[in-house]
Amino acid sequence: MANKVKLQKQYNDHMAEKAERKARKKKVRLKKLPLTLLKYAVLIFTAAVILLPLVVVFLGSFKGHEEFLTTGVFELPKNLNFDNYVRAFVDGKMSLGFFNTVIILFASIIATVLTGTMTAYIINRFKFPGRGMISNLFLVASLIPSITMQMSVFQIINKMGLFNTRWSTILLFAGTDIISIYIFLQFLENISYSLDESAIMDGASYFKVYRKIILPLLKPAIVTVIIIKGVGFYNEFYTPYLYMPSSDLAVISTALYKFTGPYGSQWEIICAGIVITLLPTLIIFLLLQKQIYAGMTQGSVKE
Repeated sequence: MANKVKLQKQYNDHMAEKAERKARKKKVRLKKLPLTLLKYAVLIFTAAVILLPLVVVFLGSFKGHEEFLTTGVFELPKNLNFDNYVRAFVDGKMSLGFFNTVIILFASIIATVLTGTMTAYIINRFKFPGRGMISNLFLVASLIPSITMQMSVFQIINKMGLFNTRWSTILLFAGTDIISIYIFLQFLENISYSLDESAIMDGASYFKVYRKIILPLLKPAIVTVIIIKGVGFYNEFYTPYLYMPSSDLAVISTALYKFTGPYGSQWEIICAGIVITLLPTLIIFLLLQKQIYAGMTQGSVKE
């Protein structure tokens, strides 16, 4: 009987403690409720700011010219008009734009990865006079606005005979990439020097160490750079427009520029072209989102 009373008391104490914990949690939640509501309000507002322009572009891409000018931006199109997509793709030479974009993107990323990893490898692994000064100069170069150097850069590209060629854009995209060097340097800090020393003691050259050890271990950093620079190259308008004015060298960001002019712009066709431009990046993101998130997060925490 005494044991039964004792057990009943323990049970009552446990239930009372449980109820007290529940009340404390509820009280904490009520205190955090305004902050939680504010957080969700900011997220909803940010999502609306990002998505509403895309909705306007998507709806406008199905409207005719007169309908686009006379109806509201959020009004549904009366009829689904796919002529805008045909004109954007054919008259805007979107296929040629995709072709030039892929060539420039592929060559630029390869050059960026090779020059970035080699430069970071030399700065991180080798001790030489002026090493710290070179690292600081890279930092200073990244802080200088690129627009202030456009006149001299344009003259250099023109004197080299690269103006109005794909090589001008490829060279500029690959040669001004300071951020990737610092990304690779950050990852190299986590790679032990003992791996290099062991390979060199076994007779490996410095280039073999770079090719067999450094490059494979830098895969997360390479993925990060490809994501960041790939998106930047794909969205770039100013450099291709300035250095490749020929219509045969138009990239995806400049292909639709011909639909603007002094007598008005055909915005419905431009909207269709924007939707076509978004599709490749959307498909790539949906297929590779796990790899993208992994590439952006790996190496961010030092072990």
